[in-house]
Amino acid sequence: MDNTKYSKVYRIIHWTIAVSFLLLLITIFLRLTWMNKNNMAAIIQDYLSGTNQVLSQEQLIDLAKKIRQPMWIWHIYIGYVLVGLFCIRLILPVFRHMKFQNPLDKTLSTKQKFQKWTYIIFYLCVIVSLITGLIIVLGPKEFKKPMEEIHVLSIYYLVAFIGIHIAGVLIAEFTNQKGIISNIVSGTKKDK
Repeated sequence: MDNTKYSKVYRIIHWTIAVSFLLLLITIFLRLTWMNKNNMAAIIQDYLSGTNQVLSQEQLIDLAKKIRQPMWIWHIYIGYVLVGLFCIRLILPVFRHMKFQNPLDKTLSTKQKFQKWTYIIFYLCVIVSLITGLIIVLGPKEFKKPMEEIHVLSIYYLVAFIGIHIAGVLIAEFTNQKGIISNIVSGTKKDK
């Protein structure tokens, strides 16, 4: 049984990072589905056809992009928040509020090594996503396109990690780490 007690700092960082990721996923999901520029252009064209007005496909796409622009501004702001949260997350082990995930510890079981490697790979992917996002927004224009190609891959590791993380937590909760969910929510384990 795991006796880990999560500090208030750890829990605040954990949940603010989780909420930030969910908000980013919502903006990505909307962009890929209902607010897709081509779908929106078709809706606008359909509306305009009833008013005897016509716009070119390029004008329709530009208008669709302008409509969804506020959503992308939020995506950028949430990205800035996530940069700050990850900087704090990486600094906290120095102040002993969070531990560094060391997968090379010889005393760890195979399962524990897998968990730690998963987190390290996740952190590295997040760092790449944050850096590419910052370059897209703040960097030179000639780097924008290649950085966007890398940044778009974020959705794949993020969705995969969230699935693995939730599955792992549920497995732990219902097997050998009862109370892990209440511990990360309230900081204390509830006896079952």
